[in-house]
Amino acid sequence: MNKIALLALLFFQLKATAQNQRPNIIVFLIDDMGWMDTSVPFGDSLQPLNKRYHTPNMERLAREGVKFTNAYATPVCTPSRSSLMTGMNAAHHGITNWTSPWRDDPTDQADKEFERANWNYNGYSGLSEVPHALQATPLPMLLNNAGYFTIHVGKAHWGSIGTPGSNPYNLGYQVNIAGHSAGHPQSYQGRENYGNIPGKASVQAVPDLQEYHGTDTFLTEALTLEAIKSLKDPIENKRPFFLHLAHYAIHDPLQPDKRFVQKYLDAGLPAQEANYASLIEGMDKSLGDLMKFLEARGVANNTVVLFMSDNGGLSLVPPRAGTAHSHNLPLRAGKGSVYEGGIRVPMLVKWPKNSKAGSICSEPVIIEDFFPSILEIAGVKQVKTVQQVDGKSFVPALSSTTIKNNPDRPLIWHYPNKWQVVDGPGINYYSAIRKGDWKLVYSMRQQKLELYNLKEDIGEQQDKALQHPEKVKELSKLLSDQLRIWKAPMLTYKANGNRVPYPDEVKLP
Repeated sequence: MNKIALLALLFFQLKATAQNQRPNIIVFLIDDMGWMDTSVPFGDSLQPLNKRYHTPNMERLAREGVKFTNAYATPVCTPSRSSLMTGMNAAHHGITNWTSPWRDDPTDQADKEFERANWNYNGYSGLSEVPHALQATPLPMLLNNAGYFTIHVGKAHWGSIGTPGSNPYNLGYQVNIAGHSAGHPQSYQGRENYGNIPGKASVQAVPDLQEYHGTDTFLTEALTLEAIKSLKDPIENKRPFFLHLAHYAIHDPLQPDKRFVQKYLDAGLPAQEANYASLIEGMDKSLGDLMKFLEARGVANNTVVLFMSDNGGLSLVPPRAGTAHSHNLPLRAGKGSVYEGGIRVPMLVKWPKNSKAGSICSEPVIIEDFFPSILEIAGVKQVKTVQQVDGKSFVPALSSTTIKNNPDRPLIWHYPNKWQVVDGPGINYYSAIRKGDWKLVYSMRQQKLELYNLKEDIGEQQDKALQHPEKVKELSKLLSDQLRIWKAPMLTYKANGNRVPYPDEVKLP
């Protein structure tokens, strides 16, 4: 072999070795899991709700990785999932509400006062142009192009039927198991074929998983088994993988996971709450089973695990039991709300040899930050995307020992939609901005501005707007200017067709 050929062979061997050493990446995404729905305390101390739930594998992940105590998603699911895939804020990508499985079917409830905002109700369409849908470069496609084996398992819910976004394959996934256009399962029960019963199946019937039909295999368990199967080939072939394991749990219907529910009934919880707790513990077992598999295959030390929820915990009664909007205490409200209970979520990240085990990051981060962070972890540089990326990488926070809040970066939420028939706390037609410890909440219907200091008042009970008018003015302008720049969907009045005022156009009493 001549010298040139030898050098070429060495070059390709070194390149292959470098590729094999790139970290595997797992996004473990939960549906509707609140900040308090775990035995891991994300607040300053263990709270009563933390004591209700049993999540030992989340506890382990927290011990071995980094716990983010100020992590945020959007009030409902599809906006968060689209932000993760594109790195864009929901106000920017325009998918501000959950998407219907059916194309051209806006999900907003009818309202006497407002016309429906012109949002992207067909969801996210990848690189394809679809009316009322977001066109943007998808994260898995970039990872795929960089040599990653890309796998989706579980809930997708990016785009409506008949749009490219309804099929994960169109977004760059090489494997898709059980992902389609619907946002919740018709059934979690294998005995009910996860909804696939002739004459009874709806669009929410979970696809694939036929080998588990007619068995006692709970949906969470079936998805876990399939996810583990999907990893065997890339591990054997020493190819880096990206697994997006997006559980349908703990979204309603709140059906019992029979492996765990009795202990919660014995503890005196109402049936709905026992079912809810069993869904959480089943999800936690899935996390543990996945981590055990990685260890058994010898790849745990080269695999990054990112744990996140797509919005705050469900707090409506029914289907929850007890007092409405109390299920995320001390946080206010729940899913659908721009108050903390609807947007602050559990987040854990473990990157062996890079993250500081057992550390806590109080820096505020938001769901669109996953896009640049994952690309940085994967070593994908000089990325060209159709969209402007709003997210900021949180990778530096994984190894730092002195994490402090970034007071200069505002986080924004915009929900110009009607989710529920009846308005609730922070639910229906709200925007919000957080900068440092201060948070401004804007009610479009009431044209009211509220100001909270989250460091002193995490439950958002003490409105400080009148005491700090200059802070209200500052945050109102920041929020309004960004909504204008992003051309965010805005409401109009039915009576005269006028636009609802931006926050900086509203005056304090």
